Amino acid sequence: MGRIMRVLSLPLGEIRIVADAATLSRAAAEEFVRVANQAAAELGRFTVALSGGSTPRTAYKLLAAECAEGRHRLPWKQIHVFFGDERHVTPDHPDSNFHMATETLLKHVPIPPANIHRVHAELEAEAAATHYEAELRAFFRLNAGGWPCFDLVLLGLGVDGHTASLFPGTAALAERTRLVCANWVPKFNRHRVTLTLPVINAAARVAFLVSGPDKAAAVRAILRPGGDDPKHPAGLVQPASGRLLWLLDEAAASGL
Repeated sequence: MGRIMRVLSLPLGEIRIVADAATLSRAAAEEFVRVANQAAAELGRFTVALSGGSTPRTAYKLLAAECAEGRHRLPWKQIHVFFGDERHVTPDHPDSNFHMATETLLKHVPIPPANIHRVHAELEAEAAATHYEAELRAFFRLNAGGWPCFDLVLLGLGVDGHTASLFPGTAALAERTRLVCANWVPKFNRHRVTLTLPVINAAARVAFLVSGPDKAAAVRAILRPGGDDPKHPAGLVQPASGRLLWLLDEAAASGL
């Protein structure tokens, strides 16, 4: 992993700042390996909610390359992959997070197909959300009112402060009972299917992967004291008892 340039403390986590986007992707891949192996050893499995975006894409490619080179550092048969959100498109669509994860990682590693839990976004949006929520409830064996506890949730950050498909001013930000919702996003004039804030905040570990100078203003607004304004939904990600990691490159952290 590339050298960490700075580490800043958070109440239940930390901010790690590295030099550039390439170093960030390597650091993200290392964090994935570390948390996966720890969870598999302690719990017998590792549950992760993947993110879309360019930074995770490069991290996924690094993990796949390790497999291709014969470096098997991950217990793939014990890994269960979920998705933090999905575009309302078919699974083979270029905009699909599932498609991106498949092409960059999943089809290159020995993960059992039954361990890949995708959002069936080819369905009507509300039906897709209901279907995915039922799958989460069954997999995690949840009682009424219970929340799944992912071992790791990977998140990105938009320039508008959104994360997953939790966009400023959208109805999903107020959701407190559902695990998954079909969130209408006016800027795209379409639905996105997303995990809700209570699910993300119930995770054992949440990691933001943020790169580039265009994200600096949002990072500053969120990580300053009191940065929990719903105008920047990522600031509402505050794990109840898990650990929060913000992994930034120098450009994204330039406003801190």
